[in-house]
Amino acid sequence: MSPPRLPLTRALVGVLTAGTGRPCGLTVLPRASDGQPAQLPYLILDSLPGEFSGPSFADWHADAAWTYQATSVGERADQVQWLGDRVRAVLVGRTPDGWRTDITAPGLRVIDRQLTYDADGGPVDGSQGSIVTYVQRFAITVTPAA
Repeated sequence: MSPPRLPLTRALVGVLTAGTGRPCGLTVLPRASDGQPAQLPYLILDSLPGEFSGPSFADWHADAAWTYQATSVGERADQVQWLGDRVRAVLVGRTPDGWRTDITAPGLRVIDRQLTYDADGGPVDGSQGSIVTYVQRFAITVTPAA
């Protein structure tokens, strides 16, 4: 049996929102407190297929490498590159003592993080004006907490 994914997903939305200072939606456009769409730039976090290693699926102590895609959305290339830089710093940034940002998820311990894909900003033909996106993919490896 693999560790649960939802606690890590919720933790990532929280650290990305706090660490970048911009709203982050889980697979959807983030909303402001009044229910209106968040102002640009913002992030959209998507869960992608994961990989499992360690003991068999029946053993609770198996590790999982969950893959996430963080899409920075803005009106200009400089906005999404700036936000992409912040996302990278939050998720894989290091200090001399370890990771720059702790990712705390109930029942899980993060044991590795990797940037697996980093695209430059690309324009999207939008009917409401100019939209630019910047896609990054990260693999976050977790093991059940002791």
